[in-house]
Amino acid sequence: MKHRLGIVGGGQLGRMLAFEAKKLGFTVTVIDPTPNSPAGQVADHQIVADFKDEAAIKKLAQSVDFLTFEIELAQLPQTNVVVNPSIKTLTIIKDKLKQKQFLRAAKIPVAAFMAVTTKSDILQTARQFRYPLLLKARFDAYDGRGNALINSASDIDGALAKLDGRQLYVEQFVPFTKELAVMVARSTTGEIAVYPVVETIHKNNICHTVIAPAPITPTQAKQAQVLATQVVSNLHGAGVFGIEMFLTKNGEVLVNEIAPRVHNSGHYTIEACVTSQFEQHIRAVTGLPLGSTAMLPKAAVMVNILGDRIGASQATGLDKALSLPGVSVHIYGKHETKLERKMGHITAIADNTKQALLLATKARKYISI
Repeated sequence: MKHRLGIVGGGQLGRMLAFEAKKLGFTVTVIDPTPNSPAGQVADHQIVADFKDEAAIKKLAQSVDFLTFEIELAQLPQTNVVVNPSIKTLTIIKDKLKQKQFLRAAKIPVAAFMAVTTKSDILQTARQFRYPLLLKARFDAYDGRGNALINSASDIDGALAKLDGRQLYVEQFVPFTKELAVMVARSTTGEIAVYPVVETIHKNNICHTVIAPAPITPTQAKQAQVLATQVVSNLHGAGVFGIEMFLTKNGEVLVNEIAPRVHNSGHYTIEACVTSQFEQHIRAVTGLPLGSTAMLPKAAVMVNILGDRIGASQATGLDKALSLPGVSVHIYGKHETKLERKMGHITAIADNTKQALLLATKARKYISI
């Protein structure tokens, strides 16, 4: 059996992937510029290099049987080892304009969008779409860091200044009632497994809370799962994909973005599903059969632990948080705390989402890092 796995990126996603790979008997090597990275602490080996360093990634590829990534900003060169999800898929998804064009071509419902370069382009788009608009960077944008909201013509100069020097496009603002997400796995043989639909709650464009299952109608849940399956069926390669969506005021589901990797909205699956998204990803990219996506408890809530200061990280309050029934805590092993940096997460399982949310919220108040 081939047993050597390479992961490009050494953050918390790589860490949780490495945990599951080790449980299945794989030898894990990660590449990340931070020595003793979160994933490096768990893996067998870490190559200390930037995840855009093509020479270092080629070195990694030569030493493994399977290569995957936890960050879509990576520059993945052509190598003899198969990369999953595929480089073709990564090329589509890392350019958010190409991603939207791909979705539209696949007849997946999305918000209206248009490529722009100048203020004049944005004014012209506003005449067609009307305000508000979102000005978005096409590359290297995550957690809202590449977005600027435009409510009127007077906001355009500030939005362009915020995203100065970046390739841009404009998207019509969607007046959604809920943000949803669905994790979908696809194996090397084309087998697809779909997880429950969850609601994601964001503050400052950062995911704070995930509620599973989402408090929506069965019809809306089915619509979201069907759309997510259609998206992944049109992509190349294997792995777990996070499909972010909007539920509109009239009950329509629109696809917002695709993440070609395990995703924050799927962390609840570690405690709440038969097969976690991380084990599923390892299964998918190494040719193993996919596992069940069924939920074990009736409800689960995940709350992110975000940094509330700047300095060396040190978690406190674990004893109080872990004394609560159904509560699990994950600390990511990052050496430095920064404001709103993802430092860990809490998952609470319960008989209903209201109780799970109360437990997760209470546990979060106890923990400082």
